[in-house]
Amino acid sequence: MTLSHEAAGLTVGFAGMTHLGLVSSSVVAWRGFQTICYDADAALAGRLRDGALPVREPELDAIVSGNTGRQIFTSEIGELDACDIVYIAADVPTDDRGNSDLSAIALLIDHVAAALRPDALLVVLCQVPPGFTRAITSVPPERLYYQVETLVFGIAVQRAREPERYIVGCADPEARLDPRFAAFLGAANCPILPMRYESAELAKIAINCCLVASISVANTLAEVCEGVGADWSEIVPALKLDARIGPKAYLAPGLGIAGGNLERDLATVIGLADAQNADAGVVRAWVSNSRHRRGWATREIRKALLETRPDATVAVWGLAYKENTHSTKNSPSLATLAELPGTRFTVHDPAIRSETHRQVAEPLDALEGAAALMILTPWPQYRGFGPADIAGRLAGRLVLDPYRVLDRQAALDAGLDYRTLGVGGDGRKAS
Repeated sequence: MTLSHEAAGLTVGFAGMTHLGLVSSSVVAWRGFQTICYDADAALAGRLRDGALPVREPELDAIVSGNTGRQIFTSEIGELDACDIVYIAADVPTDDRGNSDLSAIALLIDHVAAALRPDALLVVLCQVPPGFTRAITSVPPERLYYQVETLVFGIAVQRAREPERYIVGCADPEARLDPRFAAFLGAANCPILPMRYESAELAKIAINCCLVASISVANTLAEVCEGVGADWSEIVPALKLDARIGPKAYLAPGLGIAGGNLERDLATVIGLADAQNADAGVVRAWVSNSRHRRGWATREIRKALLETRPDATVAVWGLAYKENTHSTKNSPSLATLAELPGTRFTVHDPAIRSETHRQVAEPLDALEGAAALMILTPWPQYRGFGPADIAGRLAGRLVLDPYRVLDRQAALDAGLDYRTLGVGGDGRKAS
């Protein structure tokens, strides 16, 4: 990749080597920028130098190993003095209700600001609520920016390499971006949208609210399909061909929203609306819909198996909250297992170790002696097993597959009692 003359000499720093910081800095180094990656944890910095990455993302290991000489990991904050631009890129922790704890981010900003050279720019990349960036006093407004992060677990590298646009919060959106920042962002060849700090901070929340709205529509109408004899998968193509909805709309039903980020944004909107006496009823409805849909697997396994055979063993494929990640934050799979105390589970997940249930190294081994299989995380490798493979190893016939990892008709042909989201009738008989 060839950088412009203005961008070629820039050194970019990242503070915080959690998921966001590691992925973002690695892609910046991949673009050709000299990149300094700081974390106060000296042991973590050492592991990163040795290539031992603490997060799981497709392509990330290969990118980091190819960045030798351009991507420097350090626990010495003074090394950020070499940077023209420094990003605050630590993950923001949230509790089970989606509330953010920003204390560590505020402290990191103060520490990094003190280490910057006088002309360096500071960019807040981690997600913060409206008003946070403008309240920062350790860096002058003309050197302070907020940038909306686009991290999506499991496809984080792809989204960082191919951004749809950059949303940039500024003290004065009418003023030109600092030439160094403009040159750096320009290397990605995507639209740049400057706006006031508060608008950019709220833009990320607005994006996630639109995604949640689509998910809620899909989950609600998929459940209606189950009662009226329709098949949601037949309806989705019609929606995606509607220009007002679009081909990339989030229309796949699932076990509610998970992972932490969407829940955090819903909690933020509810808090902001309540503080202004605005109506957030629709947002509360999305939260309620998500919690209801998350219980689908629990309701199905109880009704179809455990009410009559409480001692049955159930195989579970997938513990992570989604495929291609090691995160279990608000995992529907773990929530389902927690709602079924006393049930014997045999579990498999390629990235997560269970301290509670019997775990096996190979997916098919989990089926031995099991009366049912629940596929609760749609890992790509699970798609490599045909329904006949499963029927040949599973002691029972029941398969719960909310994400349609398996081909439904093939599952029925294999004699499985196959149940998924969004299919009408009893969900098991081919039309």
